[in-house]
Amino acid sequence: MTVEWNDKQPIYRQLRDQVVERILDGSFAEGEAVPSVRQVAMDYQINHLTVGKAYQELVDAGLLEKRRGLGMFVTAGARSTLTDDEQRRFLEEEVPAFAERVRVLGMDMHRIVDLLLDAGSGN
Repeated sequence: MTVEWNDKQPIYRQLRDQVVERILDGSFAEGEAVPSVRQVAMDYQINHLTVGKAYQELVDAGLLEKRRGLGMFVTAGARSTLTDDEQRRFLEEEVPAFAERVRVLGMDMHRIVDLLLDAGSGN
């Protein structure tokens, strides 16, 4: 398995973000094990310490838990916590940045809203 890492942030953060996305999309279900540090290191051809650091951040955030002798598991409520956090971040950071970009480009906000409504309804 080959992954293209970008130079804009450390690999452990990119890996952490990938695990977060997989929890959000249900690929890593609550209560289920995530791949071992060794397996991820081997699959992505990265240092096991890098994987360990990514997983530790997720443990510290309460999204993963260590089970002695069994590995790492997604905690109960992890998806809900992430959804709440991501929605808050989206509203606080991305929406204002998007609105500012619309303004800078001189676009009509009402037209953008209509386009978003159309896109959201599947039209």
